[in-house]
Amino acid sequence: MSLAEDEETPAIATTLPSHAAEKRDVLGNLCFYLHFAVMIYIVTGWLVPLDAALVFYMCFLPAVAVQWQFNKNSCVLNNIESLMRSGQWRDPNNREEGAWLQTLALNVTGILFKPWQMDVFTYFVIAALWVAGLSHLLWW
Repeated sequence: MSLAEDEETPAIATTLPSHAAEKRDVLGNLCFYLHFAVMIYIVTGWLVPLDAALVFYMCFLPAVAVQWQFNKNSCVLNNIESLMRSGQWRDPNNREEGAWLQTLALNVTGILFKPWQMDVFTYFVIAALWVAGLSHLLWW
């Protein structure tokens, strides 16, 4: 992974994410479960039977993907946590910054996926869910 000219630390985790769910403090738990809630919305939002909610969902999914791209594969939620903890938008000590899903996958499966594997999986799922939302909006 290459670094941007103005960036010393990549957003993608380059070390093994910690199995620190039991070691998280209150802020860490809040951020982790907020991420989890957003993930549940991303996975299930296409099922909502309201047209306005589906339109919002179909705008939300690309917005999430675009913010990952502009934010060097890091989620704004992780950056806000880093800002609250260290006063910096990027915190090299936050192992979940840019790797929340990778950390979750490791904790659930015991497998440390490579960043490119997580990207392929994530963007495929986002695209499939967007298509599911569109089909629900147009045909259900």
